[in-house]
Amino acid sequence: MENLIEQEVAEIRYDDANIVTLEGLEHIRRRPGMYIGKLGDGTHSDDGIYVLLKEVIDNSIDEFRMGYGKLIEVSIADGIVSVRDYGRGIPLNSLVKAVSVMNTGGKFDSQAFKKSVGLNGVGTKAVNALSSSFIIQSFREGQSRRAEFEKGLLQTEELEELKAENGTLVIFEPDKTLFQNYVYNYDIIETMLRNFSYLNTGLTILFNGKKILSKNGLTDLLNENMTAEPLYPIIHLRTEDIEIAFTHSDQYGEEYYSFVNGQHTTQGGTHQSAFREAVAKTIKEFYNKNHELTDIRNGIIAAVAIGVEEPVFESQTKTKLGSRDIAKDGITVNKFISDFVKKELDNYLHRNSETAEILLQKIQESEKERKAIAGVTKLARERAKKVNLHNKKLRDCRVHYNDTKGSPELLDSSSIFITEGDSASGSITKSRDVNTQAVFSLRGKPLNSFGLTKKIVYENEEFNLLQAALNIEDGIDGLRYNKVIVATDADVDGMHIRLLLITFFLQFFPDLIKKGHVFILQTPLFRVRNKKETVYCYSEEERLAAITRLGANPEITRFKGLGEISPDEFKHFIGKDIRLDQVTLKKEDAVIDLLAFYMGKNTSERQNFIIENLVVEEEVE
Repeated sequence: MENLIEQEVAEIRYDDANIVTLEGLEHIRRRPGMYIGKLGDGTHSDDGIYVLLKEVIDNSIDEFRMGYGKLIEVSIADGIVSVRDYGRGIPLNSLVKAVSVMNTGGKFDSQAFKKSVGLNGVGTKAVNALSSSFIIQSFREGQSRRAEFEKGLLQTEELEELKAENGTLVIFEPDKTLFQNYVYNYDIIETMLRNFSYLNTGLTILFNGKKILSKNGLTDLLNENMTAEPLYPIIHLRTEDIEIAFTHSDQYGEEYYSFVNGQHTTQGGTHQSAFREAVAKTIKEFYNKNHELTDIRNGIIAAVAIGVEEPVFESQTKTKLGSRDIAKDGITVNKFISDFVKKELDNYLHRNSETAEILLQKIQESEKERKAIAGVTKLARERAKKVNLHNKKLRDCRVHYNDTKGSPELLDSSSIFITEGDSASGSITKSRDVNTQAVFSLRGKPLNSFGLTKKIVYENEEFNLLQAALNIEDGIDGLRYNKVIVATDADVDGMHIRLLLITFFLQFFPDLIKKGHVFILQTPLFRVRNKKETVYCYSEEERLAAITRLGANPEITRFKGLGEISPDEFKHFIGKDIRLDQVTLKKEDAVIDLLAFYMGKNTSERQNFIIENLVVEEEVE
């Protein structure tokens, strides 16, 4: 055996022929994850096709922020994207270089582009390299230059006299050999564009003809995203380079939206941490009482946006700010934000005594609840540590979402399946990828937590252990898994467990759902097979189509529970072809009313609803 290994090693050559130089944009195509994070298929907001769109729009936004062009037109049809702005237009003689030569661009000149998002000369090059077709046209002072590329390679270029408003037009189609089976989700795009509008009041964005604009900045953002009623009018403060807005509600936890130079930093960063700390400390000092910072922040819904020259992000996708020492006039980001919040918020609270009184009452209620469960909390934490370490409730994975190392694709793949019963959890455990997939096993049905206080999270063993496994007791910043997947049987009991778990998250950790971390695992209802082929079907329509395709008398199995699916089969359902339904939460969902109806004490009303809407499932022959 040793001789065989030595022979194989000897045959591996490493010489001058192994040294490769990649020309042009080829490195982007070879290693797209370095430039756009993950590829994805359009299911999630951080998938690559949205990063490509954002990179193009970033340039148009930068033009607006420099005072040029108040309209951006975005259209998408059949996977082809068009973005037209009315800024200054890219200098004509540099057009081709600007989108095809690495480390080339106007953003390196801080005088031409101050407080810009795109600073490293990569954005449109990545779009160009990763698109099967990329067209860019610049309009400047009665002239136009147009260039067409395929997969980053220049095909044609022409200069002409043309009367048109100054600006830039980009048309691209993501390369389907890289972004396989992708589909643009217009809701995700509209959310992205709305975020741009909140941060750029006075800008109009037309998306497939629909007008998007904001008159009140971050106040509009909070009003359009809050799913609970505010306890007091939104506090909105702004000056050059910083804008903040926040209020409190009766929901648990903390909810933040943060931005740098118009970029939505979904993973926060130094500016969000500084704002979070400054708000709590300023409020504490205002009341001159020894309030806990956690009590002050409980129930807060807030947004912060800052302008930074040459920001440093922790990744190419710019979702987390890493800058610490460049904000304004050489002072640190922390001090810049802290000084602003301390002065402006303190003045606001002195001028608005009614708001200050409501805020104090909210803090006192949070403090009262925390003290009431202090003893229970301590015991529950100790119990959770012991259980998670020494028994089989949690079968953990090796890679976690909040790790600092690892590729974005790998970290984003970290998941935890929440399942019920030994057989179901056993099948998933034997089939899972131990690097990125964990399993948490429930014992029976969870408690209906609607209308209960957070004390129940610590008193109820299942909730306490689940909270500990996810590491969300102090908020979702420490969340250990990007995807929290509810995996239950596709029957009445399974649906009930789903509902109870979602109620738990909505009641105590709504930001877990709002940030897009909660999913439902779809597993097949049927297996249709003959001697040559096996087809797994997730609906009655798929079952009928499979029967037609496989011909006469195929064997049909109806899966009644996850435990009936063998580990070998389960590999097909939680691997690369996994089907997940994301649980979403929007303001129009009226979550309080929904929970009150479906999970409240109105039993007779609910029974009548079920009877009136009853659908009887036919037995499969």
